[in-house]
Amino acid sequence: MDPMDRSTTTRNRAPAASNVAEKSCGIEPLWAMAFDPDGRGRAIPAAEAVIDLDAFGGGFLWVHYDLDATDLAGVASDGAFGPARLAEAVFALDEHQRVTVEGDHIGGVIADLARPGAKPAPAGRFHFVMGPRSLVSGRRGPSESPDATRTAVERGKSVASPVLLLELLVGRVVSAMAATGQGLSDALDGIEDHILDGKPRDDRRRLGPVRRNAVRLHRQLLGLAAVFHRLEEDGATDDVHAPATAAAARLAQRIDALDRDMSLQAERARLLQEEVSERIAEETNRQLYVLSILTALFLPPTFVTGLFGMNVKGLPFGEDPRGFLAVMAISAVSPLAAFVLIRLLGIRPPRS
Repeated sequence: MDPMDRSTTTRNRAPAASNVAEKSCGIEPLWAMAFDPDGRGRAIPAAEAVIDLDAFGGGFLWVHYDLDATDLAGVASDGAFGPARLAEAVFALDEHQRVTVEGDHIGGVIADLARPGAKPAPAGRFHFVMGPRSLVSGRRGPSESPDATRTAVERGKSVASPVLLLELLVGRVVSAMAATGQGLSDALDGIEDHILDGKPRDDRRRLGPVRRNAVRLHRQLLGLAAVFHRLEEDGATDDVHAPATAAAARLAQRIDALDRDMSLQAERARLLQEEVSERIAEETNRQLYVLSILTALFLPPTFVTGLFGMNVKGLPFGEDPRGFLAVMAISAVSPLAAFVLIRLLGIRPPRS
């Protein structure tokens, strides 16, 4: 099981970071994209991204790294991505969801989904440092949002600022989670129909993964919502500029709605598990009732045949030529007597 996400926000009051020349000459990003003042993005060679990130013309830059293959600790400590403490914290191994504000830079670690078929754990993370004219991001293992966002930009999606690019990235995360949640809902619909048809045995095995995935998504969304709610609340100060605050509010509202849906799916899966268990218990009780009745009905004939089968003298009907018929009649009547006794005692089959 995945560990519970912790959402924390820290605020460090520091002067705005001065422009620092890019020190990542020997570090190759997965891609770099330049956005003009109209928000049109284009891929650029990594060498062209080796400049002062926050002094790029009239547009902004997006540089994305594979954190499994690239160690950004040294570059971050040199201030290449913004305030050193902020960048070092963001690109560290700690993957708890959080957001940090320092001067005019915002850094954070937020939930993402691993791309289908990817080797890493299903709960991915997206690391980012956002400056006035730059967004530096990274992920460990293939994940949904960076690739989907890059594809959208290459197809003509206009992004006017780093804040809107971050909102687009998080929106892709939420969309991927929503699609996963819809798949879980469809699976629960099928399981519920099967249960109502009275065939619940195989559904207990199917419900386990559905409920586990719903709980995981709920946990991720809970932490993600806390991050943007905290960023929205911090917008009351001068440290976070208005566009970032407005984007945080929009994202928080959208994440809250999806989180409510995931909570309902998890609760629905739990209730279906309980119903399946109850139906299986009822079926087991019915089978045990039938088995018990059969045992009670066959017990008297078994006793009679055992009694008259003893090899001792003085047994009744031992010399009677019709003794066999008498014993057979006793064996036939004894189950009827046992059945009448069962009904008189009020023993009834379990109700459906």
